[in-house]
Amino acid sequence: MTNDLNSDLDRALAGISGILVTPYDAVGDIAPDKLQPIIDRALDAGVHMPVVNGNTGEFYALTTHEACTMVGEVCAMVAGRAPVLAGVGRGIRDACTLAEASAQAGASALMIHQPPDPFVSPRGTVDYVRAVHEASGGLPMMLYLRNDAIGTDGIKALCDLPGVKGVKWATPNPLKLAAAIAACDPGITWVGGLAEVWAPPLYAVGARGFTSGLINVWPERSMAIHAALAAGDYPEANRLIAGMRAFEDIRAEELNGTNVTGVKAALQALGMDCGPTRPPSAWPLTDLQADKLRSFLAANNLIQG
Repeated sequence: MTNDLNSDLDRALAGISGILVTPYDAVGDIAPDKLQPIIDRALDAGVHMPVVNGNTGEFYALTTHEACTMVGEVCAMVAGRAPVLAGVGRGIRDACTLAEASAQAGASALMIHQPPDPFVSPRGTVDYVRAVHEASGGLPMMLYLRNDAIGTDGIKALCDLPGVKGVKWATPNPLKLAAAIAACDPGITWVGGLAEVWAPPLYAVGARGFTSGLINVWPERSMAIHAALAAGDYPEANRLIAGMRAFEDIRAEELNGTNVTGVKAALQALGMDCGPTRPPSAWPLTDLQADKLRSFLAANNLIQG
């Protein structure tokens, strides 16, 4: 990459990584075209980096072929207006296939899902990330860390690999994040991976930027929260977060099984129906959850009350 492209990616990583949903049609097949208005609104609001094949995109419910199709379609819809971060993962061969497809589609960087295999070793994960990087032809990478049990030394070993530009820290352990930041190369960008609600405590120990599913529904609020945190205005950031927390509370119900459900139900209410979620995600919202969602949307003038 050129220095300019590196700088663009560094700025994007420290911004909002907006995790896009995966739309389905009436028979349950992927329907990427439905994303165009969602992408356009997010980019118009200033969202720094769209993310395809993330968990809000139901990555583990997609086939590898579907995920390859999604990265190609999203890159085409973004059309160079922002860097695109492409999620890759699952078994090593699927991950490498998707890494190669992401590079061919024009993705700017890869987000490496932490391997879900029940027998994951720290040194095996190093081999996994190295192989994915090579399959992509050397795309920059953001590691997606949902489990910090590998410890600071294990995290450092991953961050020392060529091509690692950032870490999406998705565990509620700010002190472990602080230890990892201190141990690793200062050029790594540590991204708050638990969305807006957790951004302030993770920022406080050195994270910059955060991931967001809210950008599918209300990108302007996500941008306002980012601006407040970038200015060090924690009271304003917390005030803005309080105004959207009801949405995240709905998404966290049923062991987080309504995480994508809440986003897709909100999109339906906004007239941008992207279909249901696939099992084992919960669908639809319960009546009580749906009432809470309507109240949230109406209270924030996103729909008519």
